[in-house]
Amino acid sequence: MTSALSTYDAVLLLSFGGPERQEDVVPFLRNVTRGKDIPDARLEEVGRHYRLFGGRSPINDQNRALLAALRSELDARGLDIPLVWGNRNWAPYVADVLTDLADSGARRVLALATSAHPSYSGCRQYLEDIALHCPPGLRVDKVLPFGEDQGFVTANLEAVRDARDALAARGRQDPYILFVAHSIPLSMARTSGPVGSAEREGNPGGAYVASLEAVADRILGALAEETGTRPDSGLAYCSRSGPAAVPWLEPDVNDALQALAERGVGAVVVAPIGFMSDHMEVVYDLDVEAAATAERLGLEMARAATAGVHPAFVSGLVDRLVSTAADPRPCPEGCCPRPVRPGRPASAERRRSGT
Repeated sequence: MTSALSTYDAVLLLSFGGPERQEDVVPFLRNVTRGKDIPDARLEEVGRHYRLFGGRSPINDQNRALLAALRSELDARGLDIPLVWGNRNWAPYVADVLTDLADSGARRVLALATSAHPSYSGCRQYLEDIALHCPPGLRVDKVLPFGEDQGFVTANLEAVRDARDALAARGRQDPYILFVAHSIPLSMARTSGPVGSAEREGNPGGAYVASLEAVADRILGALAEETGTRPDSGLAYCSRSGPAAVPWLEPDVNDALQALAERGVGAVVVAPIGFMSDHMEVVYDLDVEAAATAERLGLEMARAATAGVHPAFVSGLVDRLVSTAADPRPCPEGCCPRPVRPGRPASAERRRSGT
């Protein structure tokens, strides 16, 4: 099968990375926090989530599964293009992968980042990684955020249905739907975009929250068509980090659960629409911490699955690869700018990042 994808030498799955064993945890966190002067003692405290899972992040196995699913879908369409994987913070490092591609003769690569929604950390930072590590003579185009694509919505809709049905089997009808995403600083949220819903509304920023709200609205609309009633719902966040004085998106998922219990809600579906797969923020923040909060509050909770390797999602990603190859539009100039940390001038931020 001939497609615009044949004009590329490889597809790069570009991800965050994560430790594979206990001894990897602190070195991995050093990579994540490079330039922030955080002592190892603090990193060890942060790394306790990974310690609970044997020091192994689920993200790498999730990426291996996604690579296999993408390979299968590409092959089924007759798209014989090499598929490789590189990470920002752990092996296989994107710098090494790009160097290997260039050394093997590749001159044009299409990158797919494992972040569905637009923000600095979910999009622009990957572009900075590419710019910093791309060898001379190699061009890398990046797929734009795809959280509002139908495949991603379909996968999450079916996951919410399954979680709702699991609660119904336990005698809990009409649960509250609590959509969850990774929290980010308010300053980053306000400057996210312009892509997706925020751009359509003429808003130069705010695309991260707008994208999440658009996905939630389509899921709720589909459920309303099936049942005749739109479920009660809300949007919450998890995995807040950084100085307490810096405001982040709220409410925290645990605070949201507390508020629901106080309202008399008895059952809740927690739907992580901000994540492609079961990252540590899902398996710890939701499956461990939020689940414990719900149990303490007497809330029946069912956690919806992430998109993972759902066939509609994988098929949609390949559709995106093909359409981007035909029209590799870059992000708009100034989209999702690098946040400036308090007390550090923007010029220092650029020097530190290599941009």
